This record gives sequence, structure tokens and C-alpha cells, in this order.
Amino acid sequence: MFLQRICGFSKLGKLQKLDFVVNKYLDGSTNARELMIDSWHRRDDEQKLLEQFSENTVTNFHLPYGVIPELFINGKSYCVPMVTEESSVVAACARSAKFWRERGGFHSEVISTTKVGQIHFSWHGDSSKLKEFFTRKKDELLLSVEFLNKSMALRGGGISGVSLVDRTEDEPRYYQLLVEFETCNAMGANFINSVIEAMAENFSQMVVRELTFSSTEKEIEIIMAIVSNYNQDCVVKTSVRCLIKDLLDPKLGLDPDCFVRKFKKAVRISKIDRERAVTHNKGIMNGIDAVVLATGNDFRAVEACVHAWASRSGKYQGLTDVDLSDGHFEFSMKIPMSIGTVGGLTSLHPMARLSLDMLGLPDAEELMSIIASVGLAQNFAAIRSLITDGIQRGHMKMHLMNILNHLEANEEEKQMSQKYFSDRVISFTDVRDYLAGLRNYH
Repeated sequence: MFLQRICGFSKLGKLQKLDFVVNKYLDGSTNARELMIDSWHRRDDEQKLLEQFSENTVTNFHLPYGVIPELFINGKSYCVPMVTEESSVVAACARSAKFWRERGGFHSEVISTTKVGQIHFSWHGDSSKLKEFFTRKKDELLLSVEFLNKSMALRGGGISGVSLVDRTEDEPRYYQLLVEFETCNAMGANFINSVIEAMAENFSQMVVRELTFSSTEKEIEIIMAIVSNYNQDCVVKTSVRCLIKDLLDPKLGLDPDCFVRKFKKAVRISKIDRERAVTHNKGIMNGIDAVVLATGNDFRAVEACVHAWASRSGKYQGLTDVDLSDGHFEFSMKIPMSIGTVGGLTSLHPMARLSLDMLGLPDAEELMSIIASVGLAQNFAAIRSLITDGIQRGHMKMHLMNILNHLEANEEEKQMSQKYFSDRVISFTDVRDYLAGLRNYH
């Protein structure tokens, strides 16, 4: 059977696209069409703006927008927005935030903010000749992109360095120009790409024009010029610290010495066991991604960078650390974090702007600290649950409403189920059976 080609879909109007999808792929479902239309923003101007963020838009996909009402960092309290569909994440972060506020809160510092772009190219000649040429022409190369760099430089950023990297041991005739940037309050990917694409073209022309080739040498070939999302020199550290004896809390279910011993062992396991490390770090990213999304930043770039950072030793490991020196418990994390507070969706998306307003209009470094602290809070909450009650008890209580909605429980059934399962372990089967009993009784 041959499928008919679809031509000109992108040129159709929004309603035409929607009807095409419903009629061709959803059997003309009236319910599907109404659901898609009902998911449009009620304000036409906002809906038009949302549609311009992507291509072939037919509707919007909604996710819950929750908050941590009081996250205390560096002596300042924040109401932190989180966009996530995982039911236990916001509640766990909020509990962790409250726990640590009573013990001094989170302490965070931005260690460095350098971001990089790479020009990948092949050179078929003498490497020493290329290195000498680059050293001699580096200033001229930087001058050739000054018109693109000028505006960022006036704000205190711009190009901070460029170096030639010889990768011929990994791939024959393969070299890079590694360009370092400071992008101030912007995430900076578009700026970096614009600069290095122009730099790549200028460098290629300079080589062709000014290097003398022997009979065995060929012209330089630019393979690609692109920002790197592995920003290992754009790093933030966050931590919590208190006396071990001050961890005494009936809700922990363990005495402080037992708690810290099991907690440190759990973190150690994430360092030596890859299977545990992946889940350990996924929990951290539950918190981080939720704030990155809420502020209109690129969670995919942040995810990729953080997981690469977790593998920087050559082995994938958990991202957090525990120190028990001098009678203190210190829980910390150092991670790369490339985000912005101006430009892109952070400036255009109405909810992203609202999120930044809620946070008190932080600059990029302050937002790095907030996001990292949420990740640490989430990880503390997860490990705390794992070494005490277990993860399912709290997680499934938060998940109960999802199960009830899936089973189409009415409001009375929901209220009775929440009361019944308030002190019980929850599973899908148990909730289903309990509802069946209620319905048979009535």
C-alpha cells in the first residue's frame, strides 16, 4: 500500500492543519477536535505568540505549574516556580526546602561562567605551519568578528579567548578552533553560533589567501561551526550544612547518626554503581528541569551537559557529595549550568516572564544558584525517603489522584479513597479493588 504524500501542510492555516490531523489520523473524532480547540489560549494574541515558537502547531500541551513557596538560599527567600507532571517532585522539594530553612538554608556560589563554541575543520598540511599561522593571525581573526562581538562586549561579555586544538591523534587531519565566551545574562547560543560561523568563514579565507601550499597540501575544509552545550567552565556549587545532632527530626524515623551513615552510603553507591547513578541523577534533574522549563530555558541543553559532566571521570557517577567532618553533615553538588534571563523564550513566553518576576528578576548567576539548589533539595528528599520509609510510600500517595482519575472516580469516591489510603501503601491494584468494592456496595 502506497501512502499519499502530504504537500503544503505547513502553509495551511491552524484550523486547517487541525482538521487535517483529526480527519486523517483521529477518525474525524469530534471529541479530539474539541479537546484541541479547548486547549488553545483564550487570548488570540497569546495563542499566536505560542504558535510562533514552533512549526505546524495545532494546539497547546498543558503541564502543571507549581511552586516551592519558600526556598532559602544565601540568606534570601524565593518562591520558586516548577513545571512538571511528576506528582511527587514539587511536594518533595517543598518539604526539603522547609527542612533546610530551619537549618540555615542553601548556600550557593557561581564558580565560573565561561561558555564555548567550536569550529571543526580539516587541514591537510603541516601541523606546525598551521599552528604558527594561527598564533600570528589570532588577533586579526578576533578583529574580523568585532562587529558581532561589540554589543555583548559593551555589556561586559563577548569573546574571552580562542585557541587551536590539534585532534589529529583522534582523527586524521582534524583540528578545532575553541572559542570561549562570556554571555552575561543571556544563555547565548544564538550569539555564539553567529560569531563562530563568521569566524570560521574568515579563518578559512585567511588560510587560503595567506598560507603557501606545497604540492601535497590542500585547502582548509570547514566541517561545521556550532556552540557546545558541554559548558564545563560554566559551573555552580550549592550545599546545605548543619551539625549532625541538629538532624534530629521525628519525621526522619532514624536517629541522626544512623541517618547520616545510611545517607552517606547511599550517595557512595551512586558513585560506584552506574545503574543507581542514573536514577540518582534523574531525581536531581526532576527538580532542575522543572525550574528550567518554568523560566523558558533549554532543559535539553542543561540535561545533556549535566549528564556529560557526570561522566567526566570516564565513569558515570552520582552528582552529589556528602562530608561528615567535625561533627557536621554537609551535602553538596557542583554542576555545569548554562541558562539565561534575557533573550529567547525567557523574554517572550508570558509564563517565563512571570516566573522571573516571581523570583525577583534574578540575573543569570542568581538563577543558576536557584536551579542548582532545587536539584539538591530534590536529591535530599529522594535519598531521605529511600533510607527511611522507601520511595513508594510518599510517591504513590501523590500518585493516588492520577490512579483515581484513570479509574474515573467521582468526587465522593476520591474523598473516600484518600481517607482510606491515608495510612496505607498504595498500588494501582489496591485502588482499583477498593473502588470496585465501593461501587458494588452502592
